[in-house]
Amino acid sequence: MILRRRPRRFWPLVLLVAAASAGAAEEAGFDSSAFEKKPFELGGYVQLKQEDFALNRDGAFYKLNSFGQPQRDDLGRSTATLQLAGKLRQGIGTFDFRTNSSLQRDQLAHDHDNSIYEAAYSIRPDPGFTLEAGKRALKWGKGYAWNPIGFVERPKDANDPQLAREGFVMADADWISSPGGNLQTVAFTPVLLPVGEDLNSDFGASGHLNPAAKLYLLYRDTDIDFAWQGKNSRPARFGMDFSRNVTSNFEIHGEWARIRQFARPVTDDLGRVTTEVGNATSYLLGLRYLTAGDTTYIAELYHNGTGYSESEADQFYRLVDTAFTQVQQIGSSPLLPKALALGQGSYARPFAGENYLYFRAQAKDAFGIVYFTPAITAMMNLQDGSYQLTPELQYSGITNLELRLRLFLLRGDSSTDFGEKANSRKLELYARYYF
Repeated sequence: MILRRRPRRFWPLVLLVAAASAGAAEEAGFDSSAFEKKPFELGGYVQLKQEDFALNRDGAFYKLNSFGQPQRDDLGRSTATLQLAGKLRQGIGTFDFRTNSSLQRDQLAHDHDNSIYEAAYSIRPDPGFTLEAGKRALKWGKGYAWNPIGFVERPKDANDPQLAREGFVMADADWISSPGGNLQTVAFTPVLLPVGEDLNSDFGASGHLNPAAKLYLLYRDTDIDFAWQGKNSRPARFGMDFSRNVTSNFEIHGEWARIRQFARPVTDDLGRVTTEVGNATSYLLGLRYLTAGDTTYIAELYHNGTGYSESEADQFYRLVDTAFTQVQQIGSSPLLPKALALGQGSYARPFAGENYLYFRAQAKDAFGIVYFTPAITAMMNLQDGSYQLTPELQYSGITNLELRLRLFLLRGDSSTDFGEKANSRKLELYARYYF
């Protein structure tokens, strides 16, 4: 989003309008306290979601995920979620938090989870400087579905990019300045992220304090970020992004990231794993266009430098197929433990390939129905041609209530990305009530 400073010559007019508005507000009995920041705020939502899966029993990840369990053609899952978000202000200090609690049940199992997504205390001694410590979900990058420079955050769910994510425990700061001229804004964000056995353990190797930083520039109405993360728990990496409004309704954005000495396990169809170490480059190019009729189009091209080529992925799928064929024929297979281990690692990432295309079209108040928003999303693996198509309907015309219906359709041949997923179709319905 482009930020612009108001030209100084308009300040007298602004003050005159503000004074006149204040006078009119007094006459009308206007209560300005309604717009003041409250010392304590608490909100959130409760959500009920039903998912019905058509399982892909020929898919590699169905075989791996369901090994040792009753075999099924379909699965129904119910999930109840409570998410709370609060903020407490006192002087220059602010404490804010976000929690997520869920209860999930299907025909195979039931589970519950209570997580603290964010909990951080910040102080702001100056309007241009903030210092904080705690658990924080940072959001680096300009991409909508993917963020190659999201170095110190958990990856987005490309099927629901705006969903809140769990953060990491860290200390960070924000310094903001407005030099003026072509360089309208400068912001610097240093980060220190510790990793221990029980602290941020999924970030990488324990026993390290990981430094990172982001420099933001607003230069001639173009947003630019330079990001860096030092080598410790993870390999060192650096990158940049940009975003620019070409016109008021047309925006372009991009990201580029380089990971130094990234270790990538690669298997052949006999389960012989080699670790390839080398530099990996990822990038993203995208656009967003808003029509006069309030239809938004988003398109992104993503190259995953840490992903697997079509031939590399095919070797893994052949390994899984051979292992389970041997199990069916003789009751066991020496390849099965290898396939199961690899199926829990980097091959199991949601977008483990190299090249993807994302497209989304969303119409606001469609067909003259206020608060009715239909949309369609498509994601394609450009290497093997497999894809996922997701039409959806959303309605928010009832106060504080949001209803959404989505249908996920996965298509692809054998040994393709979406063709080897655990399910071939999913119908999802949720009701979310905000408070």
